[in-house]
Amino acid sequence: MDLLSPSHLITTFGTIGVILVIFAESGLLFGFFLPGDSLLVTAGVFAAKGDLNLPVILAGVFLAAVAGDQVGYAFGNRVGPALFSRPDSRLFKKKHVEKAQRYFDEHGPRTILLARFVPIVRTFVPIVAGMGDMAYRTFATYNVAGGLLWGAGVTMIGYALGEAVDIDRYLLPVIAVIVAASLVPVLLELRRARSAAAPAPRAPAPDRPAR
Repeated sequence: MDLLSPSHLITTFGTIGVILVIFAESGLLFGFFLPGDSLLVTAGVFAAKGDLNLPVILAGVFLAAVAGDQVGYAFGNRVGPALFSRPDSRLFKKKHVEKAQRYFDEHGPRTILLARFVPIVRTFVPIVAGMGDMAYRTFATYNVAGGLLWGAGVTMIGYALGEAVDIDRYLLPVIAVIVAASLVPVLLELRRARSAAAPAPRAPAPDRPAR
């Protein structure tokens, strides 16, 4: 949809639009369809071209990402299991909550950080954390770290690329590469978790002494 394209959002709504989208996509139930990763990259590119103020964007997306997750955590803590009995609608799919729950069960508190780099999952993970009564201090620690690495980090990648290449020509391929690269930490963590869960090879039985 052109209305949700990162370039259109930034051109139309500017810095405020970027901050509001990142806030909504980070923890509001209906925000899962918003373009988080590509919007951050594009915001960095616009900042490199002088169309956005880089320090303001970095501070804004970081605070919006952290605040969005805080709201998601509070919402999950309040509504709890009622989400699982809620019927599907156009803006809510139970499968998204269940997918976030599987991530959380597999990775524990680190999911708060890792999920930042997984579209859809990052919207529902803070809600699941609140539903599971995760310790607030633990959640807040990972939330701040994830908001910094994802919000400011991905934006800075877009800024660096915007200064280095003819970004008007290569914007879409650059966004695709960065979004794919952002999944690498999650894939490595999944591989590590599967290796740790794999059963250890059985030791060979000792030879019986001959009689």
